[in-house]
Amino acid sequence: MIIGLDVGGTHTDVVLINRVGLQKEIKVPTDPSDLFQSVLSGLDAITEDIDPSDINRIVLSTTLTTNAIVQNKIPPVGMIVSSGPGLDPECYRTNPHYFAVSGSMDHRGREIEPIYPDEINEIADSLKKEGIQHIGVVGKFSIRNPSHELSITAILEKSFEKVFMGHRISGNLNFGRRIATTYLNAAVYPLHREFYQAVQKSLAARGLNLPLRLLKADGGNMNFESTIDYPVQTILSGPAASVMGAVAFGPEDEDTLVMDIGGTTTDMAVLINRAPVLNPLGIQLADYKTLIRSLETLSLGLGGDSAIRVNGGKLVVGPERLGPAMAYGGPVPTPTDALFVLEYIPDGSREKSIEGLTPLAKQQKSSVKSLAAEILDVTCKKILSAARQLIYRINRKPVYTVHELQEGYVVKPTTILVLGGPAPYFARYLEKMSEYQVRVVPRWKVANAIGAALARTTCEVNFFADTESGIAEALEENFSRRVDHSFDQEAAIQQALDLLEAKAIDRGANTDYLEMEVLEALQFNMVRGFNTIGKNIRVKVQIKPGLIHGYDEVIRNLSGL
Repeated sequence: MIIGLDVGGTHTDVVLINRVGLQKEIKVPTDPSDLFQSVLSGLDAITEDIDPSDINRIVLSTTLTTNAIVQNKIPPVGMIVSSGPGLDPECYRTNPHYFAVSGSMDHRGREIEPIYPDEINEIADSLKKEGIQHIGVVGKFSIRNPSHELSITAILEKSFEKVFMGHRISGNLNFGRRIATTYLNAAVYPLHREFYQAVQKSLAARGLNLPLRLLKADGGNMNFESTIDYPVQTILSGPAASVMGAVAFGPEDEDTLVMDIGGTTTDMAVLINRAPVLNPLGIQLADYKTLIRSLETLSLGLGGDSAIRVNGGKLVVGPERLGPAMAYGGPVPTPTDALFVLEYIPDGSREKSIEGLTPLAKQQKSSVKSLAAEILDVTCKKILSAARQLIYRINRKPVYTVHELQEGYVVKPTTILVLGGPAPYFARYLEKMSEYQVRVVPRWKVANAIGAALARTTCEVNFFADTESGIAEALEENFSRRVDHSFDQEAAIQQALDLLEAKAIDRGANTDYLEMEVLEALQFNMVRGFNTIGKNIRVKVQIKPGLIHGYDEVIRNLSGL
């Protein structure tokens, strides 16, 4: 059996899945001030009367690192950056303790300027006086030659708790994004480590000594141990859970919008023939543009529990959530209360909803029912407007799915898949107000937790070879070897796939179902005068994201609901 758990802004959803179908589902309130306790409450509830030995794995999707960054609740860290001539590293400043230092490499990894140890030691003394324990070190072309990052780290690691090197955090070219990614990784590390240790200790006390996994932003997962040095990979795992919960139910050969309408936010994504659209560069979170591999998603601060108010005679919905709907004892009216007034939702107190909307109706000089209809109209229009923004954003760039580049493709969704607590009630309005066919995902209340539970372990490898220099490397994997002039693209692909297989198994993938694929394979001849002097080879491979094998009957049974 598998446990899937998704921490949302309003509820933490938990499911227990066996080989046949959904055995158990529960919801517990999310405490934003104590997400760890929300996770444990969910696990306690779902494992009650369950033999721990029957559970094969637990997959968590949490907002812990995302919230820390968005709310700027991250500890101070140091950043040491070397870029060399031609680029001002101040353009990429991430935080107050940010130092641009000497030392540079060219694009082929040849040293242009050395580092100066005295300069690094002076910075280290300054950071120690500030009480800083975690450092990020990034060189402009460190993914071609990491020697400067390694040398700086060797100086620092005796004095600091943890030093993160940019070439190990991402093997992709893009200096500014690698700086931001390394910074965020260092910044959320202590929070994530504390979370990891507390969860492991609590699960062990409950007899759940199992491989624990966290969902990543690309819709795949990695085992909990692997996330310790790469906590930044867990950012925006919530929207990914929503997408994976809808993947199996999207129509084939069509473009589909996925909308997870929760209590606090509505998260959106796009499927092309059931394959999620991928952000071609990486997540942008707050002001930080990163290299974190991610599905292309949009989060709108609008949900079933969004606060409603009148401002200057205009009806305003969200983005604040001040509590549950008044029908459930909340303090202010919400779109959920509008659904109660219109008698769409059977449980809860319709009288409290009417009572809450009456003052606003008087302000607007309308009946309570007319106001309720207007609230739903405004809410759905904002959701559909955000969906159009997402589609426009995707179509402005090359369109990548998690499987391939769709060259020249224009996304034109015809269907909306809706999940989340109020999904069926909003579905009729969304369809009435748009040109889309709107369908509700089976088990819509906990589909995100199902998506987390059934997601595969994923990872990627970036491989580079320069046969003139005689070097082949995948520095993010701490791999380097000598090659001769006979080394070619075919050999590079095979080496990259071997590294990928080892990495996937280390992160918890099933060795019987490793669906590996080549995303990119480029080879350029290097010419001097009239002679070819070597080859420059670049390869990118991945474990194909998707749902795990062996649970097809679960999907079929859910589809038949």
